Amino acid sequence: MTTAIVTGAARGIGAATALRLAADGHDIAVIDLDESAATATAEEIKASGRRAIAIAADVADATSVQSAVERVVSELGAPGILVNNAGVLRDNLLFKMSESDWDTVMNVHLRGAFLMTKAVQSHMVDASWGRIVNLSSTSALGNRGQANYSAAKAGIQGFTKTLAIELGRYGITANAIAPGFIQTDMTRATADRLGVSFEQLVEAQVSQIPVARAGVPDDIAAAVSFFCREDAGFISGQVLYVAGGPKS
Repeated sequence: MTTAIVTGAARGIGAATALRLAADGHDIAVIDLDESAATATAEEIKASGRRAIAIAADVADATSVQSAVERVVSELGAPGILVNNAGVLRDNLLFKMSESDWDTVMNVHLRGAFLMTKAVQSHMVDASWGRIVNLSSTSALGNRGQANYSAAKAGIQGFTKTLAIELGRYGITANAIAPGFIQTDMTRATADRLGVSFEQLVEAQVSQIPVARAGVPDDIAAAVSFFCREDAGFISGQVLYVAGGPKS
């Protein structure tokens, strides 16, 4: 087993992923802007018997990322798994979207994934083994009011495929997961933006999902766990839509 870094792991998909990877036997670095919530996730992991640390870091800031990774190496050992999950929403229709809305989403999703991956890849190369999992979204296929988020999540897919090509020779795989509708604090914020109750949003979404239920963070954590397995080493450069039905 190895050390895993999960970004945006204070809550939601990130927290579920951190807990699942800990259950798989890995030690976990919980990275998030929200240090107190990250600490709560780390404490839950430690209570399960694995080592964990919480690190407050801004994935869009190179100095912050470098310091965070150095601390991980010092306290838990070189990372063999990286899950780029950190994300934000700044939804709006194109004509209302500010440059700040665009830049913030691009910086966290794309720049963040780039900086984190660049900071850990040398450790994986040295070990001749690594697993990188990037969180995309079904919004990569296009979604009203999400020009910034859709572009960033589509970019994550291209980034992932390029990592697979460049790093495969070193025993490192890179894959992406594109969640559909998942019940999280982020989707609750979407309901608020749309001016509907969360229950109404869930009902509307479920009506379009073939398996007739909304997703939960554990659904995504299970997919991350699969990609991080030792015997998943011949799977790389893939985008897995975890959305309760087919996407293309």
